[in-house]
Amino acid sequence: MKTGLVLEGGALRTVFSTGVCDAMLAADIMPEYFIGVSAGIAYGVSYLSRQPRRNLDILTHYADDPRYMGMKNLLDHNNQSYFGLEFTYDTIPNQLIPFDYDTFAAYPGQVEAVVTNLETGKPEYKEVPRRDDKFELLQATCAMPLLFPIYHLDGKPYLDGGASDPVPYQRAFDMGCDQVMVVLTKPRSFVRKPEKLLPVMRKRYKDYPNFLHTMEHRHEQDRACRERLFQLEKEGRALVIAPETLLGVSRTERDTEKLRLLWGEGYQQAVERMEEIRAFFAR
Repeated sequence: MKTGLVLEGGALRTVFSTGVCDAMLAADIMPEYFIGVSAGIAYGVSYLSRQPRRNLDILTHYADDPRYMGMKNLLDHNNQSYFGLEFTYDTIPNQLIPFDYDTFAAYPGQVEAVVTNLETGKPEYKEVPRRDDKFELLQATCAMPLLFPIYHLDGKPYLDGGASDPVPYQRAFDMGCDQVMVVLTKPRSFVRKPEKLLPVMRKRYKDYPNFLHTMEHRHEQDRACRERLFQLEKEGRALVIAPETLLGVSRTERDTEKLRLLWGEGYQQAVERMEEIRAFFAR
């Protein structure tokens, strides 16, 4: 059976997922197909490059560094993002905490990221380049509305994939997976509410009515997505790991101790369920 691994986004809360992946890496468990959305894939490539705790190192060293994130970056005309784009996607992986491009390139499976096409409002799934030292696709999939600039890939405008496909497990099935392991970044009880910033988005993205329609109904899609996922779990086609609590961690958390604890929750959950995870991947 072909097994896929799916990682939800969630900005810095995705440190939980990296804990899960680090435990799987220690157990030498790799999927045949990997897809992530937003920080799910941005952090996930370190798992595929077999660099344990790399994401934890990045966050504990730089989450409270203004070069990494902060309003000054958003107000910088040359940056236009809450995150320092050059620092995050160039300086860190190419100088400070190097990314292992060779090992990532050697991963034999398929790796995809989700982006949202602003013109259609629909998700698109793109193969992650193995040697893009600027991580352009990963920037696009992480591009949270209002906090990032619009990215143009092959002449088309894109933002965060989580806007249109928050947990892309169906894509994994469409790509031939018989079963999927899904790592969520929100507790099972989470229920998304209607977008509070929709009035601001209507002004910012007035040229993209289909995208605005997607954002208007995002909470409904998210609820249906999770409901279907939990049904697949009952059927034995999905294995789901989710945090029991977010430990007060926000999407732009600066408290490195909180981030370390949330990573630890993910790692511990995976360790406790490792026999189940091994059996799932060995089917």
